[in-house]
Amino acid sequence: MRRLLLAVAVLLTFGGVAHAADPDALWKIVSEKCLPDERQFGKPSPCAKVEFDAGYVILKDQVGDTQYLLMPTAKVTGIEDPQVLADNAPDYMALAWGERRLVVAAAKHDLPREDLSVAINSAHGRTQNQLHIHIDCVAPAVRDAIAKNIAAIGDKWSPFPEPLHGHPYRALWLPNDAFADNPFVMIADGVAGARQAMDKETLVVVGAIRPGGVPGMVLLEGEADAATGDNGSGEELQDHSCALAKQ
Repeated sequence: MRRLLLAVAVLLTFGGVAHAADPDALWKIVSEKCLPDERQFGKPSPCAKVEFDAGYVILKDQVGDTQYLLMPTAKVTGIEDPQVLADNAPDYMALAWGERRLVVAAAKHDLPREDLSVAINSAHGRTQNQLHIHIDCVAPAVRDAIAKNIAAIGDKWSPFPEPLHGHPYRALWLPNDAFADNPFVMIADGVAGARQAMDKETLVVVGAIRPGGVPGMVLLEGEADAATGDNGSGEELQDHSCALAKQ
């Protein structure tokens, strides 16, 4: 009963800005509820899924009908945690992209890859100190901007041709659904100065189609910049109301 009451209390603070008062709320859900319940009872509640071998859980976010979170089963602070750059680190972004079917099921509508995205915020653009990746629909304006500029996105990090949600991003194209490397490593090794300031980094992956019908993904990298009021929250490129499912 004590554990149940704790889980309820944590869940009541989860979602929106309400959970900012407890930066460990997500980790408490994972470590004190989802993992023990899956081990003892074979039921991951309140998580939707626990994958011990792959090292992650999936939790339905209270914000929006279609948003899910992927989180490590281990304590990993965020994108700035050295663990995410280790040689044997799980590819959390690839795992999150692989779970996008949960968004489609929740939307109760067939969504093409161009409508789907995963995002991780910088240390300056989040309220929780457990790495969590947002899996949800992309904002319609972002989808349209990617489609308009898809021919200009190559296989090296380069500035996206226009601001997204008012902020600058770099873009990179990957074919199909295969990540060439851990995308956190791709940022650390491919963006000047990023490895020394990973706390400022944010990353969004959006499905895309090149002319001729070639499927792939666009990676969007941004940086927190206090001078311009950019907190490095790539989640801003998502739409938790999933308007695209209603069109």
